[in-house]
Amino acid sequence: MSRIGKRPIPVPAGVTVKIDGSVMVVKGPKGELSRALHPEMILKHEDGQVMVERPSDESMHKSLHGLTRTLVANMVEGVTAGFAKTLEISGVGYKAELQPYGVKLSLGLSHQIEFKTPAGITLTTPNATTVVVSGMSKELVGQVAAEIRSFRKPEPYKGKGVKYQGEVVRRKAGKAGGK
Repeated sequence: MSRIGKRPIPVPAGVTVKIDGSVMVVKGPKGELSRALHPEMILKHEDGQVMVERPSDESMHKSLHGLTRTLVANMVEGVTAGFAKTLEISGVGYKAELQPYGVKLSLGLSHQIEFKTPAGITLTTPNATTVVVSGMSKELVGQVAAEIRSFRKPEPYKGKGVKYQGEVVRRKAGKAGGK
């Protein structure tokens, strides 16, 4: 049996869960999330908990069991607490500037990059070299953070670029020089 899939998902007070076939809708203090899950997975909502069960012990059902449970748990956590990823910008003249449509990035290119914020995501810049991506959907927060990072990934010689907070950039030694 799946170790992750068999654990019940507690539904906190103030969160409502609706299951309509394979579509699940979760409403909470931060908003509403809905997702179509695999139709063969069995979802049950009872006693303030959501249980995910699989119909058989086939390999595909075993794989989907833990995945479905994790997706549902992320939805419940997203509407209660939300998710956030912090990006750090390092390099001379590299900075981020908050705009009404999103964020304007200066990353050492010949032009500035204007990133438009998708619906359901909030971008904040506590200082010029930090961007915080936050929202209800863990998937969308991670995707937006990865897109911003992809504009200028950290390079191995000086470490310049956009990296996740806590990410370790493996540095290389430069040229030895003529001695």
